[in-house]
Amino acid sequence: MSQSGWANFFLGLGVGVGVGLLIAPKSGEETREYLRTKADEGKDYLKKQTAGLREQASGVADDLKTRGEDLYARGREAFNRQRDVLSDAIEAGRQAYREKVEPTPPAESA
Repeated sequence: MSQSGWANFFLGLGVGVGVGLLIAPKSGEETREYLRTKADEGKDYLKKQTAGLREQASGVADDLKTRGEDLYARGREAFNRQRDVLSDAIEAGRQAYREKVEPTPPAESA
């Protein structure tokens, strides 16, 4: 909102409050008490809403943490499996190389 927009908003707010106080069917003290009560109710409502949002945010954060830990564990397991497969393949290749390069001695006749 631009500066003139905010200025118009606050001007309208002030005029509205002023007119409301002038034509209010209650005395000034009653009106002030009414406004104080409503302000306190609004404050209590906001506190409850904030507490609820905090609880929701905490629950979401815990859920995300749990999911992240689970994904990490599954990724780690997959990595370890692939490492084992690769290690076995390398060992099989070495063994095949040894068998090809190093001839087996002839078996002795009994």
